[in-house]
Amino acid sequence: MLDNHILSLSIWVPILAGILVLFTGSDKNATLARWIALAGSVAGFLVTLPLYTRFDRADGDFQFQEGFDWIPSFNIHYHLGADGIAVPLILLTSFITVIVVLAGWEVIQKRVAQYMAAFLIMSGLMIGVFTALDAVLFYVFWEAMLIPMFLVIGVWGGPNRVYATIKFFLYTLLGSLLMLVAFIYLFHHTHSFEIVDYYMLPIPMEVQILIFMAFFMAFAVKIPMWPVHTWLPDAHVEAPTGGSVVLAAIMLKLGAYGFLRFAMPIAPDAAHYLSGFMITLSLIAVVYIALVALVQQDMKKLIAYSSISHMGFVTLGMFIFNPLGMEGGIVQMISHGFVSGALFLCVGVLYDRMHSRQIADYGGVVNTMPTFAAFAVLFAMANAGLPGTSGFVGEFMVILGALQQDFWYAFLAATTLIFGAAYTLWMVKRVFYGDIGNAHVAALKDVNRREFLILAILAAMTLGFGLYPAPLTEITHATVTQLLSHLAQSKLPGTI
Repeated sequence: MLDNHILSLSIWVPILAGILVLFTGSDKNATLARWIALAGSVAGFLVTLPLYTRFDRADGDFQFQEGFDWIPSFNIHYHLGADGIAVPLILLTSFITVIVVLAGWEVIQKRVAQYMAAFLIMSGLMIGVFTALDAVLFYVFWEAMLIPMFLVIGVWGGPNRVYATIKFFLYTLLGSLLMLVAFIYLFHHTHSFEIVDYYMLPIPMEVQILIFMAFFMAFAVKIPMWPVHTWLPDAHVEAPTGGSVVLAAIMLKLGAYGFLRFAMPIAPDAAHYLSGFMITLSLIAVVYIALVALVQQDMKKLIAYSSISHMGFVTLGMFIFNPLGMEGGIVQMISHGFVSGALFLCVGVLYDRMHSRQIADYGGVVNTMPTFAAFAVLFAMANAGLPGTSGFVGEFMVILGALQQDFWYAFLAATTLIFGAAYTLWMVKRVFYGDIGNAHVAALKDVNRREFLILAILAAMTLGFGLYPAPLTEITHATVTQLLSHLAQSKLPGTI
């Protein structure tokens, strides 16, 4: 019986666990709240594992489908399914949730139950986004997941948290409203909110362009693409460590997933027509934002700008329309989830001890925290695309895919290997190496067992996918092939 409801369990186990955590009440029961949150996050991860073990690699279509009528009068259904693009992202979401609960274990001392509950509920809602096959259901999950993140930044964030939360909320909400308009147009012509029905609808070119741009506004903000990226550094700087981890590791991927699930297959001719525009924005992110990262003085801001640059690789891979590029973009998404999440955790470890994110306040950390420094340098090198780490695999695949399309695309994309190394090594040299910067650094203590466990798990994932990415590429290949075949077929009619 449960086998037929794996996706529902993936969504609702963490949400129900989060609600249960809320019932623990005040901080007098903080320890109980932490343990229930950990149990809920682990259970949420375990129920997603069958998605990987039972997924049919040869079938690129939606699997594990389930559903029932939700609002029959409007033909709205609770309809779930997952393909080779969604499954890795679902597993990443449930995995990162466990990490975030562990990361906030001792750090969060006020409103512990509410903090843990926010991440559990957000986990379920984000998995809902990856699995929804009904447009209204997708939209509900898409908007609902903003609320827990809004609260996480607004309640547990830094001194300018109110500004950061409002900017985050307005940017993402305004883009989403245009997506809703596109859904209403599509419903008007299909009398259905089923996403698969939209794939089959013949749409005139001028309408396809409008639909694509409506989706673009929703998903480009979420990635975020240049020039609608300015909310991300502010949100990262003000967010607590757990908020930054989820924001970088999962939330940015929702925008890229939206392009693959909606914008490209629903308006394929427009996607081809506007591919030059999308590639240009992607390359600006890869090159220009990497240069912006180079001048940052705040570690969190540097990693935030680095994330924007790396996500430019994802959109570049998607819009060169070949298997190598698109699969490389998906590998880059998963890799970035591990690496950027780990880097924000490393900044969190230092911030918990020094209460500063400024690079100038550090120096010589390796002398007092050698174990931590080894992990941090590994993740920094993965962020720069060092061969043998997961950061290299996705970037290399995208560069090879871009080379098949145009030499200059590949050339500009490859500059990230130089700029990425520049800003990463700049930070590593000043924070970890050299003489001890001040007395506070001299008094630092190395990672405890909890911190070691978290960083060791992420290091294993980073090296594992770097040395052997096949488990990831095997699960995505059939879906990517099917999507590219769909994108190659014109949907231009005379009229609708």
